[in-house]
Amino acid sequence: MLGSYYKFQLTSVLSITHRLTGVFLSLIGAPVLLWWLAALSGGPEAYQAMSERLSGPPGIVLAFTGLFSLTFHFFNGIRHLFWDTGRLLGIENAYRSGWLVLAATVISTAILMGVVL
Repeated sequence: MLGSYYKFQLTSVLSITHRLTGVFLSLIGAPVLLWWLAALSGGPEAYQAMSERLSGPPGIVLAFTGLFSLTFHFFNGIRHLFWDTGRLLGIENAYRSGWLVLAATVISTAILMGVVL
């Protein structure tokens, strides 16, 4: 029903995604990072226990989701900082910078997944 009245635009999708990645990083990413740091400082046994819990497909999905969220939120945050200075506010520049954010996110996530795995 919404499709007949409203057409999703890149700018609105990126705005919604920015909020969702921020929520994910706050509610899931930060606690997992703290768990990892605690396990790392807890010695080999604690780190091994954490590694076993995050191994396999669930760990890969969590790593991908976390890295995607982190890189997207980072690059889109930089985009917002440019907007705060009054730059790139025209619709053409907003779309161009949006596609640049998506490209940088995909490339960075792929590189980081290669490092993590």
